[in-house]
Amino acid sequence: MTEFLSLDALAARIADGAHVAIPPDYSGVAMAATRALIRRGARGLKLLSVPTAGLQADLLIGAGCVAEIETAGIALGEAGSAPRFVAALKAGALAVKDTTCPAIHAALQAAEKGIPFIPLRGIIGSDLVGRRPDWRVADNPFADGDPILLLPAIAPDVALFHVPLADRKGNVWIGRRRELVTMAHAARRTLVTVERFQDEDLLAEEASAAATLSALYVTAIAEAPQGAWPLGLAELYASDDAHLALYAAAARTEEGFRNYLSEYARL
Repeated sequence: MTEFLSLDALAARIADGAHVAIPPDYSGVAMAATRALIRRGARGLKLLSVPTAGLQADLLIGAGCVAEIETAGIALGEAGSAPRFVAALKAGALAVKDTTCPAIHAALQAAEKGIPFIPLRGIIGSDLVGRRPDWRVADNPFADGDPILLLPAIAPDVALFHVPLADRKGNVWIGRRRELVTMAHAARRTLVTVERFQDEDLLAEEASAAATLSALYVTAIAEAPQGAWPLGLAELYASDDAHLALYAAAARTEEGFRNYLSEYARL
């Protein structure tokens, strides 16, 4: 049964040291829950960006919540590089697992299917393989002289994201964002923040059911209007580009970042 929690109670379900899958900036980022994690002083998180990350990861890293991140890239889009990520990387305060977008999606799909690994092409020949001791190059058992890369399945402890709508049964409407489905299927628990609830069952009609993640895969939900801000949420509100530029400027220094947190995370 899906639980319905307060925002702080939802954030409390993410234990220190948890392996947390997060979506890219355009795909329903749980920013209100991110600020709740920072307020409670979360530590030692292992982030998996699916497949890239931006403001959410930069805030958590700058606040000292993250020990490790696996990602295909971190940036603030038009606002430039992710300053707290860059600073942590230069200081040696953050472990980074380099990967690619297809590798992340494939490894999550392996966990979704309940298999221990998955083959992938397109990375062999790059220096990335040598930097990932957990990846293996093996011979294709169905063809001679055909090496294939084997990736271990990724099964995060938690998938965390924000959606426009949920019903009272715990089904959540995700629209076209199918990576959220893969995250939820692969993760041990799925925590969702939502703009609003409706009484009607989202699975009752074909039109809404096709874009709905069943409550079977949703551990808990918290209501959080404007919960993706300052990032956008498809068809509801655009990203606040002026605020993102403000953050990028403030976070260039540790002092500026701390001042930003004091004002916008209410520390």
